[in-house]
Amino acid sequence: MKPAGPLKILAVSDIEEGLIYSPAIKERYKDVDLVISCGDLPYYYLEFIVSMLDVPLYFVRGNHASTVEMTSAGERKSPWGAIDIHKKCIRTPNGLLVAGIEGCLRYNYGPHQYTQNEMWMIAFGLVPALLLNHLFYGRYLDILATHAPPWKIHDKDDLPHRGIKAFNWLIKSFSPAYHLHGHIHVYRQDTETVTTSYDTQVVNVFGHREITLAIPARGHPSHEDQK
Repeated sequence: MKPAGPLKILAVSDIEEGLIYSPAIKERYKDVDLVISCGDLPYYYLEFIVSMLDVPLYFVRGNHASTVEMTSAGERKSPWGAIDIHKKCIRTPNGLLVAGIEGCLRYNYGPHQYTQNEMWMIAFGLVPALLLNHLFYGRYLDILATHAPPWKIHDKDDLPHRGIKAFNWLIKSFSPAYHLHGHIHVYRQDTETVTTSYDTQVVNVFGHREITLAIPARGHPSHEDQK
């Protein structure tokens, strides 16, 4: 079958940026088809993106996510207009297969923190949906969106910022085109933020990242470009 047109994806994570939180977003990202948030962003920021771009926004929470966020309209327990994909594997209206896992390794018993074993259980919970994807669409997954990085890819040695071992297994076993994550702040230009693991591009989207992905009617998507 002939591949569908490439999808333009805006991924955001961890810090608010002036070029996003601006009226100019409407012109700057007018060709974006959907947005993915990898965590630790305030609800009002995600709501702004949704309202300005008028495209679907899928998110996972980071370890610093507020349980409740106070706004002029009252309490928020999630960003209005956005879709929580934690522990879910979904097919978007434009045919993209996306799965999400929130949080990071447990280090102080705060919210959205898990042990390595708990992360393994969450990863295993995605397997039935991934197998159904392969049956119906000829591939398991296009994008894995998490807050934390995989083990020994973009992670650090301190407990809060260590990678998740189950994510490496998901990458190896189910070959998403991209694994998008946040959590690891980038302060130097020479910091590695894009790594190929098996057939997957692992991308730290700290701040923001634009990627383009061509989705076929059946079979594996192709990487177009990213910036």
